[in-house]
Amino acid sequence: MKNTRYDSKKAERSGKPVQKPGRPVSAKKAPFNAAPRKNTAAEPRKQYTGGLQIEGRNAILEALRAGAGITALYLQEGLGGAEIEEIRALSEKAGVIPQTVKSERLQSLAESKNPQGAVAKFREYRFYDVEDMLRDARENGEDPFIVVLSGIEDPHNFGAIVRTACLLGAHGVVIRKDRAAGVTPAVAKSSAGALFRMKVAEVTNIAATLDKLKKEGLWTACADMDGERPENCDLRGPLALVIGAEGDGVPRLVREKCDMVISIPMVQKGTVDSLNASVAAGILMYEITRQRVN
Repeated sequence: MKNTRYDSKKAERSGKPVQKPGRPVSAKKAPFNAAPRKNTAAEPRKQYTGGLQIEGRNAILEALRAGAGITALYLQEGLGGAEIEEIRALSEKAGVIPQTVKSERLQSLAESKNPQGAVAKFREYRFYDVEDMLRDARENGEDPFIVVLSGIEDPHNFGAIVRTACLLGAHGVVIRKDRAAGVTPAVAKSSAGALFRMKVAEVTNIAATLDKLKKEGLWTACADMDGERPENCDLRGPLALVIGAEGDGVPRLVREKCDMVISIPMVQKGTVDSLNASVAAGILMYEITRQRVN
């Protein structure tokens, strides 16, 4: 059901119970606490082929802390400090002896301009199923909160969104398999290692995934320029937040699947008429978390 314009003053004058848009009383969804479906995979379903190179101290450290399978570690000679020593210790504990190399050699191995003195190679990155995210929420007695990225192309936006989603309690991030940013060293570094703390699912069809989530009892909300202010929408309970691609936004078919359309009001309008995708996602995720804890 589509979100409708909400006039709080008109609602108050009518004497009827005030209800935020997007959650009509007559609407029915399957209760989220329904029994889990059979054949739900207990382990991540897909392996990132070809391994994954990670650069930067924080990203490597978080990957090691999360138990990611390291295969090689290169550290710039002359570097020390608590982070480097912990990276060295965790790598050795995992059975990989760090190699100390000159700065020129490290830079030749790196894909970024500033690898912060550390480059590591890991065996694999594993994607999860959406069911894994729902099961986590169920086992923790929480309403699921899933972030769906419909075509984010900038790896730095992708990484920043994963980091914010992790910090604000999301149970997972869903990405589109084609024509979108995948899991790369830039994403791992931008997420400051949160990529290894957050379940990420890769799907071929975002619209079909939203249908699946709705059948599981989740409400769906997408960010769009023409929508309700987030504070006027009921964003509590089981929810999937859809963030569209930079520039193009949320595709029409995906938008039509959503129960609510929400928009961040622009206080100062001028030459800049929209927010960066990761910034907009962060603002909306914070509002969702604020409503859930209040």
